[in-house]
Amino acid sequence: MKTKAVRLYGKNDLRLEEFELPPIKEDEILAKVISDSLCMSSYKAAIQGSEHKRVPKNIDKNPVIIGHEFCGQIVEVGKKWQDKFKPGDKFTVQPALNLKDNPYAAPGYSFQYIGGDATYIIIPNEVMEQNCLLKYEGDAFFYGSLAEPMSCIIGAFHASYHTEPGKYIHRMGTLENGFMTILAGAGPMGLGAIDYAVHGPKPPKLLVVTDINQERLDRAASIYTQEDAKKHGVDLYYVNTANIDNVENYLLSFTDGRGFDDVFVFAPVRELVELADRILARDGCLNFFAGPSDPNFSALLNFYNVHYNSTHVVGTSGGNTDDMIEALDLMAKGVVNPAAMITHIGGLNCVAQTTLNLPKIPGGKKLIYTNIELDLVAIEDFKEKGKENPLFAELAKIVERNNGLWCKEAEDFLLENAKKI
Repeated sequence: MKTKAVRLYGKNDLRLEEFELPPIKEDEILAKVISDSLCMSSYKAAIQGSEHKRVPKNIDKNPVIIGHEFCGQIVEVGKKWQDKFKPGDKFTVQPALNLKDNPYAAPGYSFQYIGGDATYIIIPNEVMEQNCLLKYEGDAFFYGSLAEPMSCIIGAFHASYHTEPGKYIHRMGTLENGFMTILAGAGPMGLGAIDYAVHGPKPPKLLVVTDINQERLDRAASIYTQEDAKKHGVDLYYVNTANIDNVENYLLSFTDGRGFDDVFVFAPVRELVELADRILARDGCLNFFAGPSDPNFSALLNFYNVHYNSTHVVGTSGGNTDDMIEALDLMAKGVVNPAAMITHIGGLNCVAQTTLNLPKIPGGKKLIYTNIELDLVAIEDFKEKGKENPLFAELAKIVERNNGLWCKEAEDFLLENAKKI
């Protein structure tokens, strides 16, 4: 079985290649990848090469396939797993394997034959042994690709905690009917957090979302509206903090000076972290969601409030398998719709260049369909491109009917009509 895949050979060295996959072993599974969502974590791995904790030292001789937010269909199942999986099953993978002998090993970083940016892959025994090969019951493949980033959001909400006065017992999770703010929250992951906060199992009473980009805030407000949030018992506000003189006082005014129970920080900016600390209520939880690239990143924390007001800080990196199962279940039931994260689509041919330039490309998630050839294109550019290309003309009509969002109808049309790679 031949596959085409984007492989990492060293720092900034990504190559799209065709090569032969070996026959699967009795404890392995052959699968076809349909979609993969590109992640900043892959960018970090690509620029660091073998210096990255998850990337092997010998990639110059044994390159790894990148991509860890993928969804596809099983093609062939080795004897060991035939009682649990069968050809045709849709699947996604929880990349955080947490292996005892190598806790950093993960699909999309560490393996020669499994990664999201490929046409066909071999899923190794370790993935099934760790219960990290997850069946996907949804109808659109791209939702399966968004399960991993959604699981990161869900994991962060689960990791936050609160206590009762006089009781040193952690009640895990954000505070239901509490006051929540998401700082720098109009980016792709912030949109997912808004969705989960409003439509998830423990909605807050108040949710304030800040950003310094009005265009992103307007898009967020058009997708997750105040009217819909109100139906779920949430008072939702979007705030552009760029031109506010005293942001701290302005945000605290939403709580009548009480402060916020849950504060999420979605950008690794020192001033933002310190603002988050200052607007915490008693027993408030600061969740540092953003992943800094600087290992020495730090910010001031008010330890007077830690001692007397029981404020505290948590941080998470990724979600666990239970978080991913919850994400898949919520998407399959239509409770959350992370399609808002997606702003661009492309084919396997554009993965290398796109990954290496992710920080410079505006917008949200870049969704790749691995079996087609298509240069990266923004959804908002479909209509203009449609003047010369009927494929985009039809895609523009489809997404326009869906509030400007990527959807199953668009995915089906693209897979049927785009050029195969």
